[in-house]
Amino acid sequence: MARMKFLCDADRCIECNGCVTACKNANDVPWGVNRRRVITLNDGLPGEKSISVACMHCTDAPCAAVCPTDCFYTTTDGIVLHDKDLCIGCGYCFYACPFGAPQFPTTEAFGVRGKMDKCTFCAGGPDEPGTASEYEKYGANRIADGKLPACAEMCATKALLAGDGDLVADIYRNRMMSRDGRPQTWGWAKAYGAGA
Repeated sequence: MARMKFLCDADRCIECNGCVTACKNANDVPWGVNRRRVITLNDGLPGEKSISVACMHCTDAPCAAVCPTDCFYTTTDGIVLHDKDLCIGCGYCFYACPFGAPQFPTTEAFGVRGKMDKCTFCAGGPDEPGTASEYEKYGANRIADGKLPACAEMCATKALLAGDGDLVADIYRNRMMSRDGRPQTWGWAKAYGAGA
């Protein structure tokens, strides 16, 4: 069975935030919550890189491991989703996630922040697919329609890849091999400098 994954090619990302806008538009994400965000490393310096980050739909999701109500579940495609009807807003998932994916609609005190919200890989939620209640709680269910997540589909430079993890890895591997013949993380030039 396919395991759905995201991968952002930092050499292609131009920090346009098209993925962020596409996600907000497709899913009616509440104000103040970003299911996807673009992070820039070494901003303004030589070698600056940008990457688009959201829930990475981990194989062994730490958010699911710490949730006291077991509101997280993994689909047969490997997409990590949550049930907002079970969420109590405790915030454990927020602290457990290394990607900062779970967010809350308000920043008030414990217990009044509302139900946690996160990237759904545009796969909806536990409600009946295509219903108004599913869209209201979780946003678009593009996966049920055989489409890519809105963020990956909207990416102008195709830096953001989404889909079957093996296929995504193959695409990225082919890109790396065609750039310089191979990733420049090993070899004589790297070990001993360009003049060696």
